[in-house]
Amino acid sequence: MRLFKKTNIPFLDARGLWYFVSGAIIAVGLASIVVRGLSFGIDFLGGTEIVVSFRQAPDIGAIRTTLGTIGLSGSEIKTFGEATDIIIRTTEQAEGTVVGDRMKSALTDAFGQGSFEVLREDKIGPKIGKELREDALYAVVWSLVAILLYVAVRFKFVYGVGAVLSLFHDVLVTLGIISLLNGVIPGLNLEITQEVIAAFLTLVGVSVNDTVVVFDRIRENERLYRSMDLRSIMNRSLNEMLGRTIITNGTILTVLIVLLIFGGEVTRAFAFTLVIGQFVGTYSSIYVASAIVLDWPRRRVKA
Repeated sequence: MRLFKKTNIPFLDARGLWYFVSGAIIAVGLASIVVRGLSFGIDFLGGTEIVVSFRQAPDIGAIRTTLGTIGLSGSEIKTFGEATDIIIRTTEQAEGTVVGDRMKSALTDAFGQGSFEVLREDKIGPKIGKELREDALYAVVWSLVAILLYVAVRFKFVYGVGAVLSLFHDVLVTLGIISLLNGVIPGLNLEITQEVIAAFLTLVGVSVNDTVVVFDRIRENERLYRSMDLRSIMNRSLNEMLGRTIITNGTILTVLIVLLIFGGEVTRAFAFTLVIGQFVGTYSSIYVASAIVLDWPRRRVKA
């Protein structure tokens, strides 16, 4: 059974409004990134990070005082999901696991043997952290370049431009939302980690797949309805793909929401990034990628 088989929604007639909406959302997101910044995980900063689970919810101030006795009072300390789980991060560098051992020893002296359990311990050198940041940036940029070339060869150059600008839109909007909501929602740690970078790359792949399917239908309808203008062809194509888009993206979104709720702290940021990206990517396939393809020839004619 096909959903929305005979819809006739004029999607692209209101594209000017949605250009403004997209621009406003990106502007707010960029302002948040400038003002609030992005919180990077230890794998990009370098240093030591431990996650400990206490038997009873501890006093953050007491933990900070304890770490101050070993010269680590500037460490970042916050809850990690449950009130009893604490994440401690420091950029202090030392050989091997020296810093982590000092933190665990100080906590044991202050709270007693057996009062907590170490859930995770990570140590990343500053050089490795810098390399990971650069590699993550290169991965995103080169994936966009490859997509531009692929779509330009398969369709037309303007289609490649529309697809890549749509993906830039998706990445910027999702990144801005992460900056806005980081530390706002209890139990949701939205630091930029390798898992979140993987979510962005997955977002790029899923979003461009949806865009390419829409473009393919537009190209097919251009051959079938030669007397019809491009705007009408694109609106027709988007309506024809509406049911497929809802079923496909709705299925993916359902899995991501389950992962977000039940997947645990480690995968929560990954799932949240993809949930936001799924909404944004579906929207941009219509109001960014398709709208740019429609308006591009008009601007060139006017020029």
